Amino acid sequence: MSYYRFGEHYFATRERLIDVMRGVADLARDTQTELPEPLPLAALENGFFSPFLFVVCGEVNAGKSTLINGLFGQDLCRVNILPETDRVLWYQYGDPARDSEITPVLQECYRPIEFLRDFNLIDTPGTNSVVQDHQEITARFLPTADLILFVFPVTNPWAASTWNFISELPHESLQRCAFIIQQADQRQAADLEVILGHMADLSIKRLGHVPPIFPVSGKMAYEAKQATPFAEDRLRLSGYPALESFISKKVCESPQRRNTLETWRSQAAAALRRVEDHIEHQTREFATQGRFLDTIEREIDDIRERFVARLTRHLAGVAEVFESEALWGTKLLRRRLWLIPSLYRLVNGDRTGPELEAIFIERLQATVEAVAEKDGLEVVDVCRQHWNALGQRVHSAMGVDLGSAAPLDDTLAHAKKRFVQRLGRAARQGIGNLKVRNPIDKDLRRRNRALKAFTIVTLLLITAGATCGALAIPWAPFLLCGLAMPFILGGSLVAAVTRRRISEEFQSRMLATCGSFATALRVDYEEALRLVFQDYTSSLTAVRSHLAQEKLAIEPRLRRWHELFLTLKAIEQEL
Repeated sequence: MSYYRFGEHYFATRERLIDVMRGVADLARDTQTELPEPLPLAALENGFFSPFLFVVCGEVNAGKSTLINGLFGQDLCRVNILPETDRVLWYQYGDPARDSEITPVLQECYRPIEFLRDFNLIDTPGTNSVVQDHQEITARFLPTADLILFVFPVTNPWAASTWNFISELPHESLQRCAFIIQQADQRQAADLEVILGHMADLSIKRLGHVPPIFPVSGKMAYEAKQATPFAEDRLRLSGYPALESFISKKVCESPQRRNTLETWRSQAAAALRRVEDHIEHQTREFATQGRFLDTIEREIDDIRERFVARLTRHLAGVAEVFESEALWGTKLLRRRLWLIPSLYRLVNGDRTGPELEAIFIERLQATVEAVAEKDGLEVVDVCRQHWNALGQRVHSAMGVDLGSAAPLDDTLAHAKKRFVQRLGRAARQGIGNLKVRNPIDKDLRRRNRALKAFTIVTLLLITAGATCGALAIPWAPFLLCGLAMPFILGGSLVAAVTRRRISEEFQSRMLATCGSFATALRVDYEEALRLVFQDYTSSLTAVRSHLAQEKLAIEPRLRRWHELFLTLKAIEQEL
């Protein structure tokens, strides 16, 4: 067993507590929790626990230095037959190694040895030292010592100077004492039993109780720890395992140290509870903010619904526009179906149906887009007004700045443009679905065939009459031209009758499809309006993302809190 295993459980608990305190401090910082008493992170980094202090006392050449070297398995103290310790030596951690003389009889020894980080040693010259100051300085360390080891040589364990020194110690210091019988390997087991019994009797007489007594051989322990491989059997024969177990138990059960651990544990627990309260508060705030955003989105839906609710009135206006355009198209058709224009198109081809449909679509699309442009501007103005009023509400409820209105203006302008274009396309597609030109094309083809027949017969008769006139046949031209007149009159009559019939049927069909067109346009209007408000709602994406990120951050923080809580609970049970 080497030094770093002294109080292994205590040091493990201490390190866990330090880690927990750092974790609590980090979690408090991450959650922006204000702690009324900030945890001492600087002290944590520098090690807020002072090292354990072991004071080793005994007569000159009692084997104190050998005992220390055996405990830690290193040549920390000089060992010789002659007295080597002529002053009080205070061993502490330091790098580089150096000695600092505090007084002529007190010297601080700094060594780069790891165990000195947790254990400081006081090696004294001897209770029978001729220098009185030695004992005075030694006595100063005893009230703060965690463990006082009195070393007796096995050759003279009842030396008067040591017992006199012990007898003068206060009761509180005696509770932290242990007796060490050095060089125990020089005596038989039976002799050791006699010596132990004698020391117990002497302790009862001089102290009123028997401190722990350990017969050991520091030399054997040192050699066992220096051996390669480690000589466990030799260490067991040295008697050190019992002594080291005792020291380890003292380290773990030190009331002062345990009270210090409990103090810091309580402070860490209080800070962790405050962090928990803050996390719960944040969770409630995020839930409230989520409901607030839901309310905002419902407000936007309500605005959209108000526009949809008045759609019936708007569609009535669109129906009126459709009717007026249908009447205008009927008038245009009638002009194109006059006899002379009809005869002209017999020669050059009749495209009345496609041209009439294209003109009708362009005029109706332009009209619908004008209505959509007006509605789009109104929607944009309502959204902008809502946004201006929303900025203060969002900042007050969530502490988030919506930013300038420039990105919103770009979003709404783009949304309005798409709104107008969609309704324009819907109008064009709606007219196309009505198949305006199909019935007209059929009627016009029948009409043109009839007019073409009358025209051909008339032309043939007139041509024949002209030919007869050229041949000087006196009666033939008049006869043939007379026969052409009924065909001319018949063609004119057919043209007039079919013109009226086709125009009336066109007008009737168009007026009959007005409702279907308005219904089809309603679906596209609602969808286009939904997309506008969807784009407007997307302007809150940054706020939603902020809230989502904060919610996501809560989960790992809660897991960290839970882990820290369980660790603190485990430490509490250990303490």
